[in-house]
Amino acid sequence: MAAKKGGVPGRKVVADNRKARFNYEIEDVFEAGIELRGTEVKSLRQGKSNIGESYAAEYQGEMMVYNVYIPEYTQGNRFNHEPRRPRKLLMHRRQLNKLFSAVQKDGKTIVPLRVYFNEDGRAKMEVALARGKKDHDKRQTEKTRDWNREKQRLMKNRD
Repeated sequence: MAAKKGGVPGRKVVADNRKARFNYEIEDVFEAGIELRGTEVKSLRQGKSNIGESYAAEYQGEMMVYNVYIPEYTQGNRFNHEPRRPRKLLMHRRQLNKLFSAVQKDGKTIVPLRVYFNEDGRAKMEVALARGKKDHDKRQTEKTRDWNREKQRLMKNRD
């Protein structure tokens, strides 16, 4: 299993939330297992899921992730899954308490960053504790990114 460019070796990234780093200021990143059904795992291995509009929240003391799109498995029959059902995230209680208290006290958000298969072939989700960026912060991020790109171009032409 080869990792994507810039990824960690041994990880097969299935879905990536690229807008999260633009819209949020990422503070802490956690790895969580996902409670999946059989056809969801098979569908994830095909790599057609989407977490662009997903979010995580507390539900009865558990961490749930909502609005993750995992398409129905094409060879699945009547036992196929619902594509946008809420899914439970599996984390240590200490991590859950830290996330829940940060959301309640500081008004932070829990954002899914990526879904991948680890070295053992288990589906995992990277979730982050994040603070929403204001419009001027987003403009500054874009300005910095453009400047770095231009700087690389100038250095390349100089050689």
